Formats: sequence, C-alpha cells, structure tokens
Amino acid sequence: MVNYKDLGLVNTREMFKKAIAGQYAIAAFNFNNMEQMQAIIQAAVETKSPVILQVSSGARKYANQTLLRYMAQGAVEYAKELGCAHPQIVLHLDHGDSFELCKSCIDMGFSSVMIDGSHFPYEENIALTKKVVDYAHQFDVTVEGELGVLAGIEDDVKAEHHTYTQPEEVIDFVSRTGVDSLAISIGTSHGANKFTPEQCTRDANGVLVPPPLRFDILKEIEKKIPGFPIVLHGSSSVPQDLVAIINKYGGALKDAIGIPEDQLREAAKSAVCKINIDSDGRLAMTAAVREVMATKPAEFDPRKYLGPARDWLRELYKKKLINVLGSAGKMEC
Repeated sequence: MVNYKDLGLVNTREMFKKAIAGQYAIAAFNFNNMEQMQAIIQAAVETKSPVILQVSSGARKYANQTLLRYMAQGAVEYAKELGCAHPQIVLHLDHGDSFELCKSCIDMGFSSVMIDGSHFPYEENIALTKKVVDYAHQFDVTVEGELGVLAGIEDDVKAEHHTYTQPEEVIDFVSRTGVDSLAISIGTSHGANKFTPEQCTRDANGVLVPPPLRFDILKEIEKKIPGFPIVLHGSSSVPQDLVAIINKYGGALKDAIGIPEDQLREAAKSAVCKINIDSDGRLAMTAAVREVMATKPAEFDPRKYLGPARDWLRELYKKKLINVLGSAGKMEC
C-alpha cells in the first residue's frame, strides 16, 4: 500500500471547494509519457495553477503502474525544482470501470479515482460507485462518479450516442453513493470528432459550428445539489490551426471539431470545477512531430521531435489554464 500523501500529492476536496468559490475550474490533463508530464507541470508552475494529472486505464497499461507512481512523485519534485515550493497536484484515474481497477490505483498511490458505472443500469451504478467510495474514503482518496453517457471514443471508452444527465436523479445518486464529485453529460464528447457535420451548422465561411452545451441541464443540476463539484469530460476544443498543420503534413483529420472555449469558460464559472482535456494535447504533440518529420526528413533523434512536441503542448496548456479554466494564479507556490 502506497499512500499518495507520501508522494507529495493531494486529493481534490479542498481544490474543488476553492475552485467553486473562485469561479474557475481545475484542468485534468491526461498523460502517458514523460514529455506530456513535463509539459503539464511546466504549464502549471508557470501559470501558478493547481492541476490534475489524469491517467486512463489504457495509459496505465501503456506506461506501467509502477512507473506512473514514480512519475507522479517526480512531477511533484519537478514542480518544486521549477520554483513552486507547495505544488497542488492530483494523480487521478480517469474512467475506472471496475472496483478492482480503482482499488489497485488507490493502493498504488493515486489520490483520486473515477468510477464510471454510467453504462450500467442506475441501481448497479449506485452499488458499484458506493463500493469504490467506501474503500477510497478509508485512505482519504476522493472519488468521482458519473451520471449520463458521453458519445465518442477515448481509449477504452466508447459510446455512439449521448445520454444526457437527468437532473431528477442527482440528489439520490450523490446521497446514496457518497461521491465527492459528479461527472455529467450536457453535450461534451470524447475524441477529436465530437460531432458529425449533420449535428452542426456552418458559418458564412463554411466552418462547422457545433451545437451549444446544455446549460439548462447544468443549471437544473446546480439547483438540485447546490455547491456540489461538477465535472465535464470530453472538453477539448480541437484547435483548427493544429488540425490544419496535421493535415498539411500528411494527416487525415476530416471535420474534426470540438467544444468552443467560450462555452467552457462559462461552465467554469459555475459549479463545474474540473474540466477534462485530452484530445487537444494529442493534436498539439502530433502537429509538432509531423512538422519536424516533414521539414527535417533527415532527423532521427527522438529528442528533436519529442522536445518540440512537449513545448507545443506546454504553450497550449498555458493558454487553457489562463483563458479557459481561469485557474492561473490560484496555486500559492
């Protein structure tokens, strides 16, 4: 058993409380390797933002659970080395799909876990979520549950259609499970192609415009559970300049479209205190790597293309923390 506090990590409880009061959100950035972790910590320290290092089950298999634990501990020490004496960093399991997986992550030093039982019938979701909560809370690990289903694909998480969160269910779910935060479905979606062209309109320039988020559902949920931490998954904005670079250098991202950043900023001023961003990071790194490979075809040193990928990712995340999440300056280093 590894206690996350011994690694220098924190859970999300106080972090979310401050975010709701301050009308900003905490970024949950997914990572799979060293360069992604470096970029996240650099961006967080440079903007003085608390941050969540988020690991999917696929990333855990890819990177190895033991290495991830030491990478998280290294992230804390790295933040200190960069000048932040008291970094606020969470290590979070994204879309845990079983009690066994959540327990394993808790035992390996995660400070927060998500148990996603949204694909089960309602009562099964409650039973599974409560089982994880009961175990996690013994070690002061925070738990995120989910009501509603997001469409799209992200690692092992796949769904063809949205199932919007039903506001009338949230009081019962939160009270019976004891979760610390709740992921809801109001129109965000996993992946880089979040909407089909048929779901969108086109502006005067022919650019796809996605349907707006269902803020009416969010407001109803806030009325039911005022002040309770809400989470948005699938919140990448899919920057079109990055899509253009990828396609310019041999990519094939057709009609890739994400969530408008102004809508995410509006959400961050509500009880939405955690916003998950993964695809945008993948796009930034892929664009950088493709550009290097295309413009410097003789290059074969991984540092010469992974280094720029890390730098592009850092700059993207800094802009997110400042302009979208509003969390810059909220970490007392």
